[in-house]
Amino acid sequence: MNVDTISKDAEGLLTWAGLTAALEAGHRLPAAEIADLLLYRGPDTLLDRAAWIDGLGSLVKVGTIVPGNTGRGKPTVNGIVNLFDDTTGELKALLDFHLVTKWKTAGDSLLSASRLARKDSRKFLLVGAGTVARSMVEAYRSVWPDAQFTIWSRSRATAESMGLPVADDLEAAVKAADVICTATLATDPLIKGDWLQPGQHLDLIGAYTPAMREVDDTAMSRARVFVDARATTLHHIGELMSPIASGAITEADVIADFYDDPALFTRRSGDEITIAKNGGGAHLDLMTATYIAGAWANRA
Repeated sequence: MNVDTISKDAEGLLTWAGLTAALEAGHRLPAAEIADLLLYRGPDTLLDRAAWIDGLGSLVKVGTIVPGNTGRGKPTVNGIVNLFDDTTGELKALLDFHLVTKWKTAGDSLLSASRLARKDSRKFLLVGAGTVARSMVEAYRSVWPDAQFTIWSRSRATAESMGLPVADDLEAAVKAADVICTATLATDPLIKGDWLQPGQHLDLIGAYTPAMREVDDTAMSRARVFVDARATTLHHIGELMSPIASGAITEADVIADFYDDPALFTRRSGDEITIAKNGGGAHLDLMTATYIAGAWANRA
């Protein structure tokens, strides 16, 4: 059995257009079966995410999150992605955890933005200055090559390290943006719906637990709301759970996810406000890992 070991060296073989095409194709296959397993030891976490898509294959993504590694000079997150053949169940490839996560996370929001953000968008605001924000610069520029980026972060020093213009006034920066991308660990909303302007698009990435939110109820009620997958967002992430519980929106107000007809997942006018919630999920890891493995296998 030949098993490819695919490191971050594969990154030079990948394109954002290739990945979004792979995500589009993956969502035209039967819906994935997905399951997560989380184990805890004090502040440490063992994460095991699995997905199977009939006609594509199966995947198990295993990672450890050890906050104490910061003081040890070691990475906080470590892991591996196992990709299995759909027909035989044999192990096809072992992929770098961070490579798959980077491209999956940014590709997810890029697919939403390519459908929902105005084609003439120029001013992009990044809220949060971590690894995801850096990936989104690359991703957005693949569709909007003339994009102008501004960054806001609670840590100005971290924001300045990205080498982009830094905003001090979040409200003013939100009002001036065409596209707003949030990638924070906020538990209380940072973005207020009263700040939003006609024609804006928001990619919400950071909130991934029931206790986390990046925008308030007013923002959700003013926008047309989309998600990558209803199954991984509606009852799992505070960004959707809280406004549904308060009555600000209903489940029916979530217009579409990636499994729906792409004609539904689109902007209707230049003035409407759109929100896309990136909830992630192992099925997206599987689609991304399959794309990466294919690029690796076809390398010159």
